[in-house]
Amino acid sequence: MTHSTTEVIVGGGVLAAALAFGLYAIQSTGFELGTSGYDLRASFRSLEGVSVGTDVRLAGVKVGTVTDIDLNRETFRADTVVNIDNGIEIPDDSSIIVSSEGLLGGNFIEISPGGSPFNYEAGDEILDTQGAVSLLSLLLKYVSGGSSTE
Repeated sequence: MTHSTTEVIVGGGVLAAALAFGLYAIQSTGFELGTSGYDLRASFRSLEGVSVGTDVRLAGVKVGTVTDIDLNRETFRADTVVNIDNGIEIPDDSSIIVSSEGLLGGNFIEISPGGSPFNYEAGDEILDTQGAVSLLSLLLKYVSGGSSTE
């Protein structure tokens, strides 16, 4: 069976495109073959706009990712696990906040460091959390509060 050069080139292009799409899909979901870091836990009232693979930032620099989110059926809070890169030490009085990149940007997890001389260890829970603020609910409060004539 003979193959024309054009068929081989088109087939190679399709294969390259499929591999590129697969790599993109793996990277966009936050999947990693080996994690090099330590896990911290946190429980949020609201994780609106945050999913597995979302960035964890400290001073605007990515220092980790969200690796697990689960609903706590007793407290009705979002139990979250974040993986922090090795070499990054987080003081044990730090807070963790769901922040927004802007009005139209996505959400990310921000760590606001404290001043304690002691640091979190792998598996510790960050107790000082602040959930996501819904821009829609803030807008509705503004509109309904501004239109009352009392």
